[in-house]
Amino acid sequence: MSSLLIVGADRLGAIPEKLEEMGFEQITHINGRKVQMVKRDIPSHIDLVLVLTDFINHNLTSVLKKKAAEQNIPICYAKRSWCSIYQSIGKCNYGCNKDNACPFK
Repeated sequence: MSSLLIVGADRLGAIPEKLEEMGFEQITHINGRKVQMVKRDIPSHIDLVLVLTDFINHNLTSVLKKKAAEQNIPICYAKRSWCSIYQSIGKCNYGCNKDNACPFK
């Protein structure tokens, strides 16, 4: 697969390891609590953005959505639980249009 940007949560626990098992090679994390995070851009190498909704500045969510749309990067929203993350990635269209079969379903 490739690279994933996770926005939200102070600590991720075992989430990065589970995402690596799913095929993500590079995982970048931004906690998203500070107001200044709104000014940061999405790195150019990112292929998917995952927003953990229960640990994020609400203004940052709308700014991220706009920036991801401008760069044609899919964005998924989930709570900070593995079950929610897995379902969210499976429901977004990332990876599903490449092989006509979604690897997450």
